[in-house]
Amino acid sequence: MERNYRIADTVFSVRSLYERVHDYCKDYVTDEPAEIDIAITEEDIAYERSRSARTAEASGYAMSEKRSEYLEELAVYRKMAAALLDRDILLFHGSAVAVDGETYLFTAKSGTGKSTHTRLWREYFGERAVMVNDDKPLIYLPENGTPVIYGTPYNGKHRLGSNMSAPLKAVCILTRSENNHIEKISSSEAYALLLQQTNRPVEPSAMQKTMTLVDRLADSTALYRLGCNMDISAAEVAYNGMK
Repeated sequence: MERNYRIADTVFSVRSLYERVHDYCKDYVTDEPAEIDIAITEEDIAYERSRSARTAEASGYAMSEKRSEYLEELAVYRKMAAALLDRDILLFHGSAVAVDGETYLFTAKSGTGKSTHTRLWREYFGERAVMVNDDKPLIYLPENGTPVIYGTPYNGKHRLGSNMSAPLKAVCILTRSENNHIEKISSSEAYALLLQQTNRPVEPSAMQKTMTLVDRLADSTALYRLGCNMDISAAEVAYNGMK
């Protein structure tokens, strides 16, 4: 099974073992010729199964059996992310919402409430707000110029996202707080979490490029820390602090 997809202004040919990944990526299908070929093998799926087991063990979670079709989806995106590093594009774990054509990217440790917070933005701003990606957006980080966020099919369990791109206005690290407050922070304060929220490849050269792109993200983007209580007023506080 093979189809072409345009993701982050790059056309991929995806040759899979199962059909599910093509249904997952259907909103990005294209007839354009492929620039990068991706082919999935049983070894790729075995690697994803082993990686999932290690992650569950490290997190103290019980390992649930993952279907091969699901693991293939992960394998495809991992290979896409690896190929895109050469184009200065970074896979990042966060929830990205655009307001008036500019994207605000929220990140935090799992369970902090990224998706809940961007839902508040959509409620507060109505039609002015567009969900770009609720889980794993891609960020283009040129040496000079404004970073750009891309929507992708890999947009979370609720499938919230759009096939679009928009300039990145700010990155905000979420924390829980009884009262809503926001402050600008330095790149050194944000760096460790930013790196933690990226896809970290095994190959040394790819990891070095990842760190270079994280440096660019930290140095070229306004960075904030938001303490929020998940009331809709948190969206107002966050936007006013970052706009």
